Amino acid sequence: MLIGKYNKSLIISYVGVIAAVLGLYFLIQDPTDLKPTMICYLIAGVCDMLDGMVARMMKRDKDEELFGIQLDSLADTIDFVVFPIVVGLTLGFSEWFQVIGYILLAMAGVQRLCHFNVLVINKKDKGPVKYYSGLPVTSTSITYPIIYLISKILFNINNDINVFEVLFTLLTFASAILFVLNIKVPKPRGKAYPIMGALAVVGVILICVL
Repeated sequence: MLIGKYNKSLIISYVGVIAAVLGLYFLIQDPTDLKPTMICYLIAGVCDMLDGMVARMMKRDKDEELFGIQLDSLADTIDFVVFPIVVGLTLGFSEWFQVIGYILLAMAGVQRLCHFNVLVINKKDKGPVKYYSGLPVTSTSITYPIIYLISKILFNINNDINVFEVLFTLLTFASAILFVLNIKVPKPRGKAYPIMGALAVVGVILICVL
C-alpha cells in the first residue's frame, strides 16, 4: 500500500530524521533555549554513527541495500546540512554574508553526499577505509554543539549572543570548505565508537546542566 522500504535496517536512520525535526521544532517554539535543539542534534549524530553498522548486520536484498544508501544520504542532508542552516536563520543570523555561508554549506553538503553515493553504487568504493576524503557532513552534529558549549561556558551566550553568532558563522564557512576539500580525515573504527558514544552522553549532560 505504501511506496518505499520499511525494513528493520532503516529504523535508526528514521530515528535520526525524527530527532532533527524535533530539534528544529523545539527551536522554533523557543529560540531563546538552544538546549533541546543541541541535544536532538547530538542524538541525530549518534544515529548516523550507528545506522550503517546496524544495517550491515541485517539481512537485506539488493533493492533494500540500494534504498538504504539513498536514505542515508537524504537523511544526512536533513540532519546535518539543512539543520544548521535552519538553526542559523531561526536565531536571526541572516546577514548577507551569513546567507552566502548557508548557500555554500548546502551546495558543498549535497555535492559531497552525491559524490560518495555514485562511488558506492558504481562499486568504486572499496569498502572500509582508514580515512575519509574531506570532512563528513555528520561532523556538524558535533561541531555546532561544541561551539554552543564553548560559548556557554566561556562567554555566557545568554548575555552575549554575538559570540555564538560569530563562532556559528565561521564554522559554517569552514564546514562548507572542508566538506569538499580533498584531505585525509581519520575515520573512527572499533573502540572509537563507544568512546564517541560516551562523549555524546557527556555532551548531553553538559548541555542540560549549563
